[in-house]
Amino acid sequence: MPDIRTVIIEDNAAFARTLVNNLRKPGTGVEFVALYPTAEEALAGLGEAKADVALVDINLPGISGIECINRIKTAWPTLVCLVLTTFDNNTLIFDALKAGACGYLLKRIAVDEIVAAIHQAHAGGSPMSPHIARQVVTFFHRQPPPEESRLNEAERAVIEQLASGLLYKEVAAQLGITIDVVRRRVKSIYDKLHAHTRMEAVNKFRAQQ
Repeated sequence: MPDIRTVIIEDNAAFARTLVNNLRKPGTGVEFVALYPTAEEALAGLGEAKADVALVDINLPGISGIECINRIKTAWPTLVCLVLTTFDNNTLIFDALKAGACGYLLKRIAVDEIVAAIHQAHAGGSPMSPHIARQVVTFFHRQPPPEESRLNEAERAVIEQLASGLLYKEVAAQLGITIDVVRRRVKSIYDKLHAHTRMEAVNKFRAQQ
């Protein structure tokens, strides 16, 4: 299997030099192709580089790394972009992923981990530094449920009564509505929560609180 042709888009000369020297070591399975200190130079040279993977810093002079990734994925959709940066805030992480990056690494990780990430990304994976992966997971855990899964006030009133163990006719009496109305609201609740039983609906409702 041929080595993975890799380019580096990085303006920190000292870091880039160290990274290049390590990628050139025998047995990495990575072929260093080119180093671009700016996004502009990368976009001008990538057509001839025929690279498989691009390691991209975010804080580049001129065009940002995120915009660079966006333009790379437009021009060369199969070129795998892997962020390698010092920045770890949520906005940059998600902007980079939305631009087309397949993974996000922090520069403080060991070089052998960067090499492993290049292989993982080239194989179709999405490598992330553990700290970044945790931030991504935490972000999604904190997100409110999708709008279409939120119960309206009338549905909430019904499921709160169901959660207390009342029968449909008791819910109807408690809320001053008919049993048919209760049934319609329960069906809507099940649809929105993707539930099939009262217990499942109640548990999913409570998980949203």
